This record gives sequence, structure tokens and C-alpha cells, in this order.
Amino acid sequence: MKYLNADQHRIVTEAVAEAELNTSGEILTVLADRSDGYSDVVMAWAAVAAFTAMTLFAVFPDLFLDKIDWLFGGWGSEWTMAEVLSIAVGFGLLKFLGVWLFLMWDPMRFVLIPGPVRTSRVHERAVAHFKVGAERRTHGRTGILIYLSMREHRAEIVADEPIAELVDAEVWGEAMADMLAEIKQGRIAEGMAAGVRDVGKVLAEHFPRSDVDENELPDRLIEV
Repeated sequence: MKYLNADQHRIVTEAVAEAELNTSGEILTVLADRSDGYSDVVMAWAAVAAFTAMTLFAVFPDLFLDKIDWLFGGWGSEWTMAEVLSIAVGFGLLKFLGVWLFLMWDPMRFVLIPGPVRTSRVHERAVAHFKVGAERRTHGRTGILIYLSMREHRAEIVADEPIAELVDAEVWGEAMADMLAEIKQGRIAEGMAAGVRDVGKVLAEHFPRSDVDENELPDRLIEV
């Protein structure tokens, strides 16, 4: 899913180019629809639902068996142990399948993903993008990634080691706040551009641009 048009991409690209005029740092921007498919979380919820359903059946078997009798005419049945166990397993499997199919619907799936899990997966994906696209890719190892994941409503700033050694992670808080303030209003490109400008100011303070500096990473926004 694409979130930005060509003009909006240009807003971010121009912000990166302008920020890098005053620093030897290299800013990479990535906009993602999501950071993970969360299939394991879906399976976990489906398993919990199935286990709960079978537990309720085990605690209140007559309630469920009477309902089944009613569906088949209400004459009553003498259930064997094998039949009862089969019904319990079948009930659990139906509940598992129903919940699994329900959570294939993205809006509901992301509602049920715990916040810490979202944060962890976004961080992991941001680091993975950084390792591929920026880490050790610049002469002075001055690459930094601004990563935004839309489905999870999370953002990450990941810096190369020399930057991380000089700049505390808390320093990026202002950039994150300015970026998210715009994004919450639906201005995604403007939000990323605001984050880029703030990051550029910090980099210019610690890694000023030299006369022989070259542009080593793409200025354009990468949308995945």
C-alpha cells in the first residue's frame, strides 16, 4: 500500500538534501505499511479461543450437549465418551478456525496486537532496514535511519555506532515528537520532513560537513 504521491515524496527528499548540506551525516528515510505480519500473534489468539471453548465445554458439558440435542430435534441422546470427546475437539477446532479467519481482517488484527509486541517488531524491522541500507555504508559511519511504520503507529530512529556514541537516544525525542505531531494530523510527508530537519540539526552539531563530503546514501524516501 502506497501512502504518498510523487509531490509528497519530494517534500521528504528535499528535506533530506537540505539537512545534509550542513553535516557529514547521511539520513535515510523509510516508510512502511507494516513491520510484521504477526501470524504468530494470530495463532496465539486462535489457540487461546479454542482452549477456552473446550474448557467451557468440559465444565458445562450438559449445557452444550442439550443445545446439540435441540438442534437435532430435541429427543435427547445417550452420548458415549468418544462422541463427547469428538464434539469437544470439533468445537475447539471450529473456534480456532473462526478466530483465525476473523483476525485475518487487518483492522481487528492490529487492535489485538499488544503494544509492547508492536514496539518490539517495529524496532527489529527498523534495525534490519538500517543494517541493509545504512550501517557501515558511509565513509565515517555516519548513517542514520528514520523509520515510520503506519499500521503499528510507531517510529524509530536508528543511528550508526559513531553517532550513537556521541548522541544519547533521548536527544532524538524532539525529532520524534515533531514528526508524530504532524503525522497524527494526517500530514505524513510533512511529519517525516520535520523529523529529518531536527535530526539534521543534531548531526550538524556533532558531525559538521567537510569540504570533501560526498552524498553516500540516497536522499529519496523509500516506501515499502
